[in-house]
Parts: sequence; C-alpha cells; structure tokens
Amino acid sequence: MKDTLKVGASTEIEIATTPEMGITHLGHDAPRMYSTPSMISLMEQTAIRVLTPHLDAGEQAVGTKVSVSHFKATPIGQKVRAKATLTEIVDIGRPTKRYRFNVEAFNETDKIGEGSHERAVINVTQFAARS
Repeated sequence: MKDTLKVGASTEIEIATTPEMGITHLGHDAPRMYSTPSMISLMEQTAIRVLTPHLDAGEQAVGTKVSVSHFKATPIGQKVRAKATLTEIVDIGRPTKRYRFNVEAFNETDKIGEGSHERAVINVTQFAARS
C-alpha cells in the first residue's frame, strides 16, 4: 500500500436503481423498493474506490466489518448516491492495517442510510494460497 492515502479522503458513486436491486421477499404485489443488501454493496464499492488509487500491484481491499442503518425506503428507478470518507487508519500490529470509513447513502430527496465500514488490504496471491 502506498503511503499517499490520508484520513479524510472521500468519494461518491451515484447509480440508477434497477429491479435487480430491489427487495424480493415481500412478494410480487409489494412495491419495488431498493434493498438493504444493495445499499450496503454500493457503500462497500464506494469505500473500495477511495482505496484503489493507493494500492500496489497485486493488492486488493476486502471487507472486514459493516455496521449500517437503512432507515428510508427508495422506489426502484430513483437514483441513489453513496459517499465513503476514510476516518481512521488502524495499525493492528501486523503488516495489515484496517481502513475505517463513514458511509452514507442518499436517494433523490433524502438520506436513506448511514454507518461505518472497515476494510483490510491484502495481497491477492497470498490470500488465494490460504484457501
């Protein structure tokens, strides 16, 4: 990992929600709404985008913790924007560090979710050899 990453780094991703991102367990007659797993995935992708320019060759970031609240419904078809801001770089006493983010999600009118997310940077070859 390059030493160019600093606390406060942030980025945003905006997407248009699609039926595949909707909740499915309420049945076909239920209104099509953006699902919590889809929101979490977008938050994770946004955090990855903060880290990616600072990775060395052969490195990738993996999720280690997610703690979010999804408190507002969003109809499928609306745009959703996620923001991730690096709040802390934690040295856990090994070569691996933890990168902690504040994450937020907004639909076209309101904040729909917020929380924290943590990632670790791994060497992909070494990680694959463990399995």
